[in-house]
Amino acid sequence: MSEGKNLVGVDIGASSIKVVQLKETKNKVSVVKWGFTSLPPQTIVDGHVMSPSAVTEALKRIFVESKISQRDVAVGVYGQSVIVRKISVPMMTNEELGQQIQWEAEQHIPFDIKLMSIDYEVLKRRPEAGQMDLLLVAAKKDEVTDYTNLLREAKLKPVVVDINAFTVQNIFERSFGLPEDQTFALLNVGASITSLNVISRGVSSFTREITNAGNSISESVQRALNVPFEQAEAFKLAAARGEVVPPTVTQALQQSCESLAGEIQRSVDFFLATSGEGELARIYVCGGSAYLGALTQAIEKRARVPVTVFDPMANMAVDKLSNEPDLRMRSSQMAVAIGLALRTDKEKRV
Repeated sequence: MSEGKNLVGVDIGASSIKVVQLKETKNKVSVVKWGFTSLPPQTIVDGHVMSPSAVTEALKRIFVESKISQRDVAVGVYGQSVIVRKISVPMMTNEELGQQIQWEAEQHIPFDIKLMSIDYEVLKRRPEAGQMDLLLVAAKKDEVTDYTNLLREAKLKPVVVDINAFTVQNIFERSFGLPEDQTFALLNVGASITSLNVISRGVSSFTREITNAGNSISESVQRALNVPFEQAEAFKLAAARGEVVPPTVTQALQQSCESLAGEIQRSVDFFLATSGEGELARIYVCGGSAYLGALTQAIEKRARVPVTVFDPMANMAVDKLSNEPDLRMRSSQMAVAIGLALRTDKEKRV
C-alpha cells in the first residue's frame, strides 16, 4: 500500500540508464518526463559497477536533458548480489515476524547475513496449517551502497531500492492485474541479465536470473560476421525492427535466441517440477530484446504456450511530450524504470 508522491524511477542497466517520472491518480497513470542514455561498454558487468564516474556523469546528464527537477528516486538492483526465496514460517504477528526475520533469513541465505540487506513480503497466511508464506529478499549491502552512493554523487536522493524482477511485476499488476486463476511468467530480457518471474495465483512464486541476454545475442552476431560489437548490435536492432539483414545475421540470431530460449525453458521446467503446477498459461516478454521476433518465436516453440510482448505503457497516457513517439518505441525497454516510478516516498507494509 502506498501514499504520497511518486519517486523518479532510475534503471541503471548494463548498457544504458533509463529514467521515468510518473503522475499517478486512482484511475490513471501518466508519464510526465522520461530519459534514456547509453553507457560505455563494460561500465557495469553482472550488476557490478566498474566505472562509477561514467555512471555518475550519465545520471547527471540524463536528469538535465530530461528536465527532471525532482531528486527523490527509486533504483533497481539485480545480478548475483540479489537472492530471492519463497519460504514458509510459523504463523506470527507482524511484530514477531520483524524480530524473527533475521534468524529465518540465516536458514535460507548462503552468505554471511551480516553482509546482507534483508526485506520480506507476506504472500499468504494459512492459519489452518499454522503457517505463513513469505517472499524473502536479500541483497549484498556493499552492492546496494555502491548504487546509492552513485545516486548521491549525482545529487539525487535514493529513497527506495527495489529488485528489477519485481518492478516489472509492479507495472504489469497496475496495468492488467494479477489473475488468481492461472500461472504465467514475466520475462525481462535486459542487456546482461534475463530475469524470470513466475506468478502463480496472484503472487510471485519463482524468480531466476539468467546470465544470457541481449549482449549475448549481439556477441553471437559479432563472432559470426567478425565485426565490432556496435555493428553487431545495430544488426540486431535492425532485425528487431523488421528490416532486412544479411542471412548470416539471421542465422546467428536464430542460434543465439534458441540457446537463450533453452535456458529459459530449463528454468520453467524446474519451477513446474518443484511446484506441482501443471503448466504456464502465457509468457510475457519485455526488455531491450523483446521485439526480436527470433527470440519470442524460439521461446514460444519450446514452451508451447503463447508468448506476448509486454508493453508497460499499453494503458498509460503521456503528458504532452514532443518525444512521445520515441518513448512509445522504447516502451518495453522502459519497463523496469516505469515499475520503479510507481514507488512512492511513503509506503506501508501489509
